[in-house]
Amino acid sequence: MTDPVNIASQLSVVATEHPSRPSVISRGAVLSYRDLEEQSNQCALGLQHYGVQKGTRVVMMVRPGIEFMTISFALAKLGAIAVFVDPRMGRQNVSRCVAEVRPDGFIGSLQAHIARVALGWTSDTAPLCINVSRVSIPRTLKYEQVLRKGRLTRLSDSGLVDLDQPAAVVFTSGSTGVPKGVVYTHRMFSAQAALLADHFGIQSGEVDLTTFPLFALFNPALRMTTVFPDIDFTRPGKADPSTIIRCVQAHSATHMFGSPALLDRLAKYGQRTGVKLLSMRRVLVAGAPVSMKTLIALDKLLGPEAETQSCYGATEALPICSISGRRLLEETQAHPEKGACLGLPIKGTSLAVIKVVDGPIQAWSDDLIMKSGEVGELVLSGANVSCTYWNRRENELTKLPAIRGTIFHRTGDLGYIDDRGYVWFCGRKSQRVTTPSDTLYTVPCERVFDQHPGVRRSALVGVGKPSNQRPVLCVELENGSQRKGARQIQHELIKLAEQYPHLRQIETILFHPDFPVDARHNAKIIREKLSIWAAKRIS
Repeated sequence: MTDPVNIASQLSVVATEHPSRPSVISRGAVLSYRDLEEQSNQCALGLQHYGVQKGTRVVMMVRPGIEFMTISFALAKLGAIAVFVDPRMGRQNVSRCVAEVRPDGFIGSLQAHIARVALGWTSDTAPLCINVSRVSIPRTLKYEQVLRKGRLTRLSDSGLVDLDQPAAVVFTSGSTGVPKGVVYTHRMFSAQAALLADHFGIQSGEVDLTTFPLFALFNPALRMTTVFPDIDFTRPGKADPSTIIRCVQAHSATHMFGSPALLDRLAKYGQRTGVKLLSMRRVLVAGAPVSMKTLIALDKLLGPEAETQSCYGATEALPICSISGRRLLEETQAHPEKGACLGLPIKGTSLAVIKVVDGPIQAWSDDLIMKSGEVGELVLSGANVSCTYWNRRENELTKLPAIRGTIFHRTGDLGYIDDRGYVWFCGRKSQRVTTPSDTLYTVPCERVFDQHPGVRRSALVGVGKPSNQRPVLCVELENGSQRKGARQIQHELIKLAEQYPHLRQIETILFHPDFPVDARHNAKIIREKLSIWAAKRIS
């Protein structure tokens, strides 16, 4: 990979090197790299005519597809700041995020504009509103108008884009707290693309089946074709697996990222039908720990040369660690009580484990560092790690200044590093359960119970005040397991717990029909809601 540059300049390079190569395939339409370069230039010219310039903040709520890619790269070419707010996080959170950024513009679908007007998201702050739909909306420009104006406008010199200036603000999903606006710089985007290419061996000309739209913005730098399947991207855990299978086969996709919820549906579909994805070279899974059952089923879905990679990262930092599915099975099947193995840190990323502190840490100290095998909070630094949030009030809790200007990001994740350098994940800091005699971490407990063939997934929650909590195991059963009887499965799970000293104090097991999960990947269990539910059930 080349030195870090404005991410949009990578598009220009690929359009010159491979002008006829498909860049985006979406809903039956194909756009070559030359076409994407020309259309994004026209869009940039049109946006510039209507006042978008370096530093302009523009909220993006556009359906994944050709327009999404075109507008995103147009904004990058102008040095504007694309603000990605996930509408699935709920009205209150979206309103808070938009108000926090105070955007200068809003580009969205018909549904997004209806919500914008009804909820007053940008009534005082965004004079420029652009509608990416065929239906006219009062006091908004149509996207086609912007393109037409771009064909008639000459680009004025906006100067070079500072690589350390914001390129985007990407809000976290808010599944474990208030959503935070992660600031992405052009340098950070390019560093992430370089790490992805180098670590996973991604080759020019590969085809990416995209199920998480923001990752598609890396693809021009990776020289890949982006294929958007015809699914509801707001509900990846409910995606039709047959649609994804057909899309992979139709376009000979070689690369795919998916959340555990989506890939679990895909793997089970493969088990039922016997279908194989022979063109696929690699499948990256991230967003939450992947189950052993899913990994085993995925291995049968793929060809013999393909590989599943379990990846660890966050909105603030990616990629951080990865481990092959086969190695992950070797590491954790025999000893599920150890937690989830994340593999080794990716080259170029610094990872450390520090003492668990719930409040801010004012300055780095070597006394914070935990010994090998001791559980603490995972902290990260590197060119691929965001140094700040848009709302700087959050920084005192999550950013830790260290020596020589280095800033560590406090992930809020708990884990440890073993004597071989492997990183292990134990769960969220805010979700640990503290009893009068012990501290229980969610993942090392849940991994044990998830072995049971009737358990789809489990979640450990604490009921009561910290330091005096009652540990409760919530269980979601596999389809069909209900016929066996909850009482019998409950008895078997208690017997299973007796084999592990740290699980013997879990005496309450409750069955939940459908766990609440995060909006973005439909994979992270929202244990805070389960804890409230459990408290009501046992009161």
